[in-house]
Amino acid sequence: MAHENSSAPATAYVQPEIDVPALTAVLDGEYAGIRDLVRGNLTTYSSILDEADELGIDAYRERVREIVVKMAATGQTGMGFPVEYGGGGDVGASIAAFETLAFGDLSVLVKVGVQFGLFGGAILHLGTRRHHEAHLPGLITGELMGCFAMTETGHGSNVQALGTVATYDSATGEFVITTPDDDARKDYIGNAARHAELAVVFAQLEVDGRSQGVHAFVVPLRTGGRTAPGIRIEDDGRKMGLNGVDNGRIWFDGVRVPREALLDRFADVTPEGCYESAIDDPNRRFFTMLGTLVQGRVSVAGAGTSVAKVALTVATKYAARRRQFGAGQGSEEQVLLDYGLHQRRLLPLIARTYALHAAQDVVRTQLHEVFSGISGISGIEDDARARRRLEARAAGMKALSTWHATRVVQECREACGGAGYLAVNRFAALKGDSDVFTTFEGDNHVLLQLVAKGLLTDHASEFEGLDQLGMVRYVTGLAVETVIERTSAHKLLERVRDLLPGGDDWDREAGLLDPEYQLAMFRFREEHLLAGLARRIKRGIDQERAAGAVFSQVQDHVIALARSHVERLVAEAFVGQVRALPEGGGKAALGLLCDLFALSAIEADRAWFMEHGRLTVQRSKAISREVNDLCRKVRPLAVDLVDAWGIPSAVLRAPDLVG
Repeated sequence: MAHENSSAPATAYVQPEIDVPALTAVLDGEYAGIRDLVRGNLTTYSSILDEADELGIDAYRERVREIVVKMAATGQTGMGFPVEYGGGGDVGASIAAFETLAFGDLSVLVKVGVQFGLFGGAILHLGTRRHHEAHLPGLITGELMGCFAMTETGHGSNVQALGTVATYDSATGEFVITTPDDDARKDYIGNAARHAELAVVFAQLEVDGRSQGVHAFVVPLRTGGRTAPGIRIEDDGRKMGLNGVDNGRIWFDGVRVPREALLDRFADVTPEGCYESAIDDPNRRFFTMLGTLVQGRVSVAGAGTSVAKVALTVATKYAARRRQFGAGQGSEEQVLLDYGLHQRRLLPLIARTYALHAAQDVVRTQLHEVFSGISGISGIEDDARARRRLEARAAGMKALSTWHATRVVQECREACGGAGYLAVNRFAALKGDSDVFTTFEGDNHVLLQLVAKGLLTDHASEFEGLDQLGMVRYVTGLAVETVIERTSAHKLLERVRDLLPGGDDWDREAGLLDPEYQLAMFRFREEHLLAGLARRIKRGIDQERAAGAVFSQVQDHVIALARSHVERLVAEAFVGQVRALPEGGGKAALGLLCDLFALSAIEADRAWFMEHGRLTVQRSKAISREVNDLCRKVRPLAVDLVDAWGIPSAVLRAPDLVG
């Protein structure tokens, strides 16, 4: 961490030197081996970046499938599956591989995510041994292609309200799967339009006339390449991007599957038609099922950060070589990255990307620890509190990382001028292919409501789902009273003193480059927003207004709280990473980035901090001056910092920009 006081003379500053391979090793961490395997595969199949532009859509889809199967043969895509079925037995490694794969063609990435993450993950985590033995060996090699049929046209993020119905017929021992109307058709389903032979279908289970909620079933879609009886499939057609992935719509017309098709880790139906589950509460059962699929959100969060790395690498290298305008008449034109404005545009984004990388390391480790206790066969449950903490963190990281990717790609495209608009220079593909990251695996605004709900309920045992009325019913009871008590007006100043070492006025004098000051600002904002939201909900309920209306009116506060919470976690992760490094140029460089991330984030929300008395006008101006100074210090390190991400040159695909 850089600790130079902002008033220190400039001569006291010593520019750190970066050992790029050593910094890459720090960033790769314990998964350097699998990351290097993926980098090698990306280089081998880098021609896909050109083929994406040159091939027709059908040929492009076939080429993507071919590459996915070839990558599977190297062991890259099967790391998260049990060894006994041909996998690598390492969940953390599977996430690291996916993060690294996002440096390349994103249709390949999403095809891998659908096949091994969604389809394979559902079989692994929702099924039992009979499903594993029947399907895992084939899907791990890519020989058996499948899809994950959850989303419906009319229901989107509201999974509990899915319309597809699976009715048990005790006379034949079969489930009958039906799409009652077009709102219930499965839509945007990756692999469905062309390649999937099997689907994991999420449907409302009805047994003996009673609904038991959403469950998952293995349903054959094709046999020998021909659509199975009772199934209708339609191609979604061209999309804004990711056209190497065959997304489709699926209808089921009385499709019969055997009783064993139910993925029965958490619930089963006896041959006679008796529903059985070890989890009595239907809400808890539903969210326990979905909780096993949290790996997808962690994966997309890491992929979003990788997309940002690619864009920033191209834009930074371009800015370090492209000249524009001269400092004076007759002088040589100036390099773009030497302009203060260009530094302001790119360098805080590099800092935030490093911060998100550190936070991704934390959530990946949490995922690995939670899931390492699950063999996928025995059904062992990890600590429920750790699971809920993981789910909330994964949801928040997915939102912030993918929004960051979208913002970075746009800023970097603009920073590369007209050349950035040419398809050959990668930005067209990055922009079109990554834009939907903010939508799939959960709409970002819906996910942040999940984060806020966890904060309001303090991870209570009554943890419910994303249902807004259910959330309001709970948090307006004991949970809000607890939050109000914990952060009530007369106690808030006491908590501020706890958060700000040295008392309520300490933050007005603390060094801007003191990480304790930076973290205290993030923590104060989160506490204040939490207390304010709880009070607003309680006030609305005390006025006997409808719970749904109350929640709708405070949703802006809900999102602000969730974003502040996740940003605080990101800051803590980055500070922790820097503190753990040995002294040297790498630590000094990351310290500069950590300061730049924290102060630029505070600067971006300076209006809130000033409104709530935590930032004076003078100090606000001092933060802006410090951000400018940090940009000047990071500028000589910029190319080394993006090189340390280890993106293979073959996939940068920007000859006009990178050189």
